[in-house]
Amino acid sequence: MNKSAWDNLHLAVTAVWLLAALYMIFLYAPQESTMGEVQRIFYIHMPTAVVALTAYSAAFLASMVYLAKRHRTADDFAYASAEVGFVFCTCVLVTGPLWAKPVWGIWWTWDARLTSTFVLWLLFISYLMLRRYLINPDQAEVLAAVVSIIGFADALFDYMSIRWFRTQHPQPVIAGGPGSGLDPKMQLTLAVSLGAFLCLAVYLIRQRVALARTARELSQLRRQSASKEARA
Repeated sequence: MNKSAWDNLHLAVTAVWLLAALYMIFLYAPQESTMGEVQRIFYIHMPTAVVALTAYSAAFLASMVYLAKRHRTADDFAYASAEVGFVFCTCVLVTGPLWAKPVWGIWWTWDARLTSTFVLWLLFISYLMLRRYLINPDQAEVLAAVVSIIGFADALFDYMSIRWFRTQHPQPVIAGGPGSGLDPKMQLTLAVSLGAFLCLAVYLIRQRVALARTARELSQLRRQSASKEARA
């Protein structure tokens, strides 16, 4: 099976998985007794947060490889992961307030979890701006890699913040200690939704890496063509 066929299969699986997740979110999962229907945002909010943190971790690891080995493929993967992570982190910042307002009575509060997530989003923007606007591409790659290292530290803090500090944000519902846990149908819905968003993220990263590789090859061909014309 060639790459195009694999891409089509991956896209089809992702689409079916997302449709199944949406069905389970709105029709299968039971209504939460305290928060009501608004709690269904949780099945989108938490998976997108996991994907955003995973993407930044992937960007960090790929950036470390690039700094050590100067592998272009590692840099392409880091760039793609940062772009996809930014999209999912934006989803987190949109769905969070939509969930918070009916439950907390406020759209936002500057506690440890929310602030560190916002900082992570700003670091995603910083990474992408460095890659896009610095004229020297080698310098942009190195500086962006440094930003990804800083971002990874913030991602770790973001993950642990609700365990270290008292925050407005709910405590973990999975592996959160005594009293944590979900209804079995809720657990299954969350698992399916998380899998669907991870599958989507992998697809987007694969496509972005392929696009970056193609763009680099075209740039090399243009430079070679310009060099030949200059010698002619």
